Amino acid sequence: MIVSDELFTPMRKENLSAEAIVRPQLTYWQGAWLRLRGNKLALVGLVIIILLGVMAIAGPIISPHDYAKQSVITKNQSPSAENWFGTDDFGRDVFTRVWYGARISLFVGLMAALIDFFIGIIYGGIAGYLGGRVDNIMMRIVDILYGLPYLLVVILLMVVMGSGLLTIIVALSATGWIGMARTVRGQVLQMKNSEYVLAAKTMGAKPFYIVRKHLLPNTIGIIIVYVTLSVPTAIFAEAFLSFLGLGIQPPMASWGTMANDALPTILSGHWWRLFFPAFFISLTMLAFNVLGDGLRDAFDPKTRR
Repeated sequence: MIVSDELFTPMRKENLSAEAIVRPQLTYWQGAWLRLRGNKLALVGLVIIILLGVMAIAGPIISPHDYAKQSVITKNQSPSAENWFGTDDFGRDVFTRVWYGARISLFVGLMAALIDFFIGIIYGGIAGYLGGRVDNIMMRIVDILYGLPYLLVVILLMVVMGSGLLTIIVALSATGWIGMARTVRGQVLQMKNSEYVLAAKTMGAKPFYIVRKHLLPNTIGIIIVYVTLSVPTAIFAEAFLSFLGLGIQPPMASWGTMANDALPTILSGHWWRLFFPAFFISLTMLAFNVLGDGLRDAFDPKTRR
């Protein structure tokens, strides 16, 4: 059979545009940001966290009252134009103390999360990559630490170090990194036999280089989500310890100490003293949790379009 030119139709020039890649390629972080931006609830949580951080810095500055100044004349006054959140039984301005307490609570939560982050990724990365006997020994140490009662650790540290902000951070970090270490270890165990890791070993890459350049960057999404969700846990733990009298001591203020001081007076009608610290504890935990859920969905490869 003879094939002639009449059997073929030349492609028109305008049809070539159909082969062009119209949508620009996105990096891992750009795709995650687009998915996060599409989650309205997570964005609301992010905005709330930013506003809380701004007010924690600016709140005590814009307030005309000192957080520790006492006055018998103005004690237990309800919210007004002079005292926006009212006063406590020592005449101290609740508005100023709420935002001063926000500094303490947010600082404790962020510092505890950062310490958990660094200890957890180093410990879990080493255990997961080396494996074998080293992994077995390191994980048994984790199991022992995980079995220690949390309040017992806090009380022992307070006996040794005394009460204060540093003691709370150390107490929260003493066993708080265990969950991060387990998460990182599990991810490293899954990826250490991947092709790109085997190729790096063939090229003579050192174990520390492989963990730092290949394994940890591929687990960073899960790590960020875990850190975000650990912040409200630390904030609630600080509030709980301060509520029990094991945390921040007067005249310093935190949301937990303010709630503890206000609880005996709730039946006297001084509702504002308990309402505002409890409200901001709940709001902060809700904001971090919805942001953490949004980050988890954003970094999940199954949600990519």
